[in-house]
This record gives sequence, C-alpha cells and structure tokens, in this order.
Amino acid sequence: MAVPFEALIPYGIILAMFGATGAGLSKFRNWQNGGKRARRSLDQWDRQMMDRDRRLTGFLRGQSDAPLAPTGFELNNPWRLEKRFT
Repeated sequence: MAVPFEALIPYGIILAMFGATGAGLSKFRNWQNGGKRARRSLDQWDRQMMDRDRRLTGFLRGQSDAPLAPTGFELNNPWRLEKRFT
C-alpha cells in the first residue's frame, strides 16, 4: 500500500529544521572560536595556555607573535590568591 506524499511533508519539515539548527550551532561555534575548529580533549596545559592567550590578546583562541608583551601584562597575574587573615 502506497503512502500519500502529503504524509511525508511534516517529516521533511522536521528534517529541515534539525538541519538548520545543526548548521546554525556549527556556525556559531566556529564564530565563537575565531574561525577555528573546536578543541577536543583539553588537558591542564592546554587550558593554561588558552588562559595565557586570553590574557595576552583578549580572545580565548587568539595568539600573538609579538616579542614583547603588551603594556599592563606584567600586572596581569593568573594566580588566584587567598585573602589574607587579619
């Protein structure tokens, strides 16, 4: 028994919406990473270098080839210090 094509239209719409959502999320993630592919299996070293790059360039995935750090970077310490007991 044949299926009328009118019954397949909702499935086509659902498939198109899933495709549009997936493409939109992929584009947003690509834009969020500065046009680079998403990183996978990050370890502590990678996170530390990403934090340093963010402090240097202001962007999580940005990298700089300047031999000197920008002004103010010497005061930009990544260590989180405890409050002193008084």
